[in-house]
Amino acid sequence: MGSAGVSPTSVGVSPTDLGHLPNSSGVSSSTKKSFDVLGLGCAAVDDFVYVPTYPAADMKARVEKWHRQCGGLTGNALVSAARLGARCAFAGCLGTDELSDCVANNFLSEGVDVSYAPRFPEGGVVHSTIVVAQNTGSRNIFYEVRGVMGAHPSQPSESVIGEARVLFIDHYGMPGNLRAIKCARRLGVPVVADIEDDAVPLFEEVLNEVDHLILSEEFACPLTGKKSAADAAKALWRPNRAAAIVTSGRNGCWSVSQASDGIPRHHPTFKVPATNTSGCGDVFHGAYAYRLACGDSLEDRIRFASAAAAVKAQQPELPDLQAVENLLRENAPTFAT
Repeated sequence: MGSAGVSPTSVGVSPTDLGHLPNSSGVSSSTKKSFDVLGLGCAAVDDFVYVPTYPAADMKARVEKWHRQCGGLTGNALVSAARLGARCAFAGCLGTDELSDCVANNFLSEGVDVSYAPRFPEGGVVHSTIVVAQNTGSRNIFYEVRGVMGAHPSQPSESVIGEARVLFIDHYGMPGNLRAIKCARRLGVPVVADIEDDAVPLFEEVLNEVDHLILSEEFACPLTGKKSAADAAKALWRPNRAAAIVTSGRNGCWSVSQASDGIPRHHPTFKVPATNTSGCGDVFHGAYAYRLACGDSLEDRIRFASAAAAVKAQQPELPDLQAVENLLRENAPTFAT
């Protein structure tokens, strides 16, 4: 272990070097694949508005700055993974409108393949306005959902899914997600999920099939009826999963896996001054999926993902590999025993 508490292969590995990484996660590190992470689901355009403090009702607030970036659960996860070194592809539905063009062009600029993303005139992406309070780093998200989005019911093909080391889904396009997960299961491709809505069709069926389930405490606790992230992670665990993880912001996360014998294990986060927490969960998911594709152990996956999320919390932009490596070297977290 290095000074950051990660294995030598946990950081600084180029995609072309993946073939020699240790296989401790069920991912075949010896078989050549076209993609490290193939994503289905939500892509979005996010308009960020920064104010000094969040105003009370019926009050005015001065806007300090404004900028637009592309996001979404799967969108941010894929771009994060790509910036950290992963080969990624997006195969969710897009429209033919200006916002969909914005998303597609952004993916391409980040090195994410969009050749498998079907586009329809009636399609669209999520459009969000995110108001960030600069004094606390907290944010409120106002979003609109239009058009057909998420996983297509019959695309991508099973052969394309088989070209991925990891399949990533969210809760958009659940019939297509369920089909893709079943294909992935047959092909031995692990599935990472970021789900935030239990009212969508086929929710239970999809939830039961996911083998790397990562949910926020805000969603997992009401879903399971538990009062703590640890208890929620335990409730979400089942023998057919590789890991059930519940994230808890600055309080770190809790995981349950076969290695922990069903007992929740706490993983603290890195202590950093947070100025913008928007997208931290998406970054965690993307970083985790990438390191799963690399064959890292569960502990190293979570440590790397936590570092990536901590870097994101300090800046508006998604993190790059150098910043994550620096944080890992400088801050070795102490894990609870």
